[in-house]
Amino acid sequence: MIETLTRLMVNSGASWVLWLLFALSFVSVSIALDRALAFRSSHGDVARLVPLLRRCLRADDHAGASKLLNDSRSVEGRVVAAGLAEADLGAAAAEEAMAAAIGLERKRLEARLLFLGTVGNNAPFIGLLGTVIGVVGAFQALGKPQTGISAAAASALAPERVMSTIAEALVATAVGLVVAIPAVATFNYFQGRVTVAIADAETLGHVLLAHLSAVGEHRRPPTAHEREPESETERDELPSGTADAAAE
Repeated sequence: MIETLTRLMVNSGASWVLWLLFALSFVSVSIALDRALAFRSSHGDVARLVPLLRRCLRADDHAGASKLLNDSRSVEGRVVAAGLAEADLGAAAAEEAMAAAIGLERKRLEARLLFLGTVGNNAPFIGLLGTVIGVVGAFQALGKPQTGISAAAASALAPERVMSTIAEALVATAVGLVVAIPAVATFNYFQGRVTVAIADAETLGHVLLAHLSAVGEHRRPPTAHEREPESETERDELPSGTADAAAE
């Protein structure tokens, strides 16, 4: 079985490994460009949006706030716009709506990034496989008897032939590293951009939640101890201390 696998590896050669690495590199570059365009179109200036949104909310201009968020065309704007659409149901409903929107935005931003991470983690191993195939082929060629030349000449040529073949085989490992390093760096960069975008969305969302919480507290109906008794019957039902305070 080992002889069969060895013959299969030697006959297939290591060139297909290089072509596979080139294909993975091309796809990785395509994904990186696609994600760069996606992040560029979704970039927002949260430092500018926070005071503008707060100003609209304090003026109870929900239509202006919605227009401001939609015109930003950013992750933060879409997330908070989802919460603003549920603002009439209270702060809790708006918070849940923004949490759902954050999940959708994270999924959209991280689309195909897993491929970059996979290529970055496995491209060196693919290149190492090509090197192993080349080394196996080199030693198999070294073990074959040389015809037409003397034993002394064959012994002199053997180290040179092996070193040359191993050097060519190591090219696959080098190509694997060349493919993996940019893929890992790009993956980490875009993951950082996702984290920043989600953090900015949460920051802007807290502006909306703070406003809704303040409005809800302001509109909260008074308790029995806080409101004025409407009749003598209610005044009589209050505790003596509370009734005296209400009368004053």
